Amino acid sequence: MVIVGAGIGGPALGIALKRAGIESIVYEASDEPRDDAGAFLNLAPNGLAVLQALGLGRRLDGLGFQNDRLVFHNETGRTLAEVAVGGVTVMRGAVSRVLRKAAEEVGVRFEFGKTLSSLTEHNVDVIARFADGTTADGSSLVGADGIHSRTRYSYFTDAPKPTYTGIINLGGVVQTDMQPTGRAMHMIFGRSGFFGYAVRPGGETYWFSNFAQKEEPSRDALMSATSDSYRQQLLEVHAGDPPEVTRILQALSGPIGAWPVYDILSLPAWHRGAVCLIGDAAHAVGPHVGQGASLALEDAFVLAKCLRDIPEAKRAFPVFERLRRDRVEPILKHSRRTGQRKAPTGWLGRRIRDLILPIFLKSGARSANELYGYALDWEKRVA
Repeated sequence: MVIVGAGIGGPALGIALKRAGIESIVYEASDEPRDDAGAFLNLAPNGLAVLQALGLGRRLDGLGFQNDRLVFHNETGRTLAEVAVGGVTVMRGAVSRVLRKAAEEVGVRFEFGKTLSSLTEHNVDVIARFADGTTADGSSLVGADGIHSRTRYSYFTDAPKPTYTGIINLGGVVQTDMQPTGRAMHMIFGRSGFFGYAVRPGGETYWFSNFAQKEEPSRDALMSATSDSYRQQLLEVHAGDPPEVTRILQALSGPIGAWPVYDILSLPAWHRGAVCLIGDAAHAVGPHVGQGASLALEDAFVLAKCLRDIPEAKRAFPVFERLRRDRVEPILKHSRRTGQRKAPTGWLGRRIRDLILPIFLKSGARSANELYGYALDWEKRVA
């Protein structure tokens, strides 16, 4: 099998396929592993369960920290609610590196510098053509190449493009003199933006900011903006928010990551012939519920089972989509709603929010048990 994308879903799929007795090669557009790319992410309990089921449960030890609860505050710093969650916060590049190394250990090959140009199906093979003039062919191909998937653009021409949600996400890790927050992450509904942070022993501080921006920024605008300009913008967005926010922002000195938040609520189809999409390529989800990486891991696990039990990809891919679509699309919609609630609502809206938010958060915590409790049984057949 040909796999396009060496982020999180691609290597995980390679590992799961190997367990199912299926060989694969992973092709990645970047010239070398991007082990330092991106900021941090949350691996929720359902994502960690996939790693455990694949025998990788201890591979992240020492690379991140556990989150047992989220503590929500309003713009004055008053605590609105505490919600038990669970999961691990870890750098995205570290997760990708761990999965790639584990895949290589079981014999999955990786080829870098392979930017996908086009796809064709010929007889019983799928042929991938890359920008460097080379090709790769296999009995099937899976696009695990993210929200701006070249697999999707190349082969699913009727698919909608990712939607800019009107939210800019900035974040990173900075050294501060603040006290550790233990296993809690603090979330602040600020006057003009949403801010989250967790402080580790020694002052290592993980932070992010979400704020509304109606106009979608261009890639050139994001790349040309300086860290000083981002820092000043953040100080303005969070002026008047709790003092902890200002302390973190004033400590910023290095590069600041900035990403527009996109999502894809639904595609007409995740598969066509012997080509299939997984992870953000199939169902891009915003960062607001911390499920992007975990859903990609679930996809890899389920797809490998489908191909194990239904060896013909053209028959296996529809079963995979049927098993997964009802699972992920409600989560995508919930994530978009959550992102919209982060936007400023005015004085009266904030007062109403402070009254009803604890109720919604506690209700959401109960439904999270169903989200995190996704059944993973390698031995159970899908057909």
